[in-house]
Formats: sequence, C-alpha cells, structure tokens
Amino acid sequence: MTTNEPFRGWIVAARVLMAVIFLVAGVRKLMTYGATLGYFAKLGIPLADVVLPLTIALEIGGGLLLIAGWRVQWVAGALALFTLATAFAAHAFWAADAAQFNAQLNNFLKNVAMAGGFLLLIVQAGAGERAAGNRG
Repeated sequence: MTTNEPFRGWIVAARVLMAVIFLVAGVRKLMTYGATLGYFAKLGIPLADVVLPLTIALEIGGGLLLIAGWRVQWVAGALALFTLATAFAAHAFWAADAAQFNAQLNNFLKNVAMAGGFLLLIVQAGAGERAAGNRG
C-alpha cells in the first residue's frame, strides 16, 4: 500500500474540481472563438491568433489529463504556470478602474490560490511515486 492510497478518492476529487474550471473555460473559448480572439488582442497578448488555440488546447487537454491522472506533476506544473501567467496578463487589478478593481483582485487571488493547489498536487504526486518506488 502506498502512502497516498487511503486518500486516493480525495486526491481524484481534488484533481476533478481543479480541472473543471479549465474544461469550462476552454470549451467557452472554443464556442466564442472570435470574441475571445478580440479580447486577447484587447489585453495586448502578442500573436493572439497563435496563443488562443494553444490556450484552448492547454485548458481542455490539461483538464482532461489532470482528471485522468496522467503525469500529474507535469500537467499540474504546466497549469500552475499558465494560471500564474493568466493572473498577471488578464487580471491586472493594480491597473483596473475603481469599478473593476475588486473583481480583478478576486480573480488574481483565485489564480494564485489555484497555483498553490497545483503545487500541492505536484508534491502529492511526487510522494506517491517515491512510495511506489520503495515497495519493490
């Protein structure tokens, strides 16, 4: 029995809950592709026409891979970096007008908290691999 076995159901639930936001966001971007492309351009994201399909692939693909538990350390690492980059690129509360300040601050902090959750998944996955390696 590995160290994580008693918590396996909780760990899977955590991965699913963290993946949902990416799956929904990716599908919504796909369904509103033109509008999202315009929003990316408004944010000043360079090469928005290249970045958008990559973003959709990362959100949908990363979400599905996270749920499946495939290479959790790599997937969680990629999503953590993406989430932090998104916090700075799309939720610049420090530059928001008074009407948008609270919403942007909350979204920024949500992204930071999610990155923290991904760090926990990375540590947990690493501990599980080490425990499995010590069994034999």
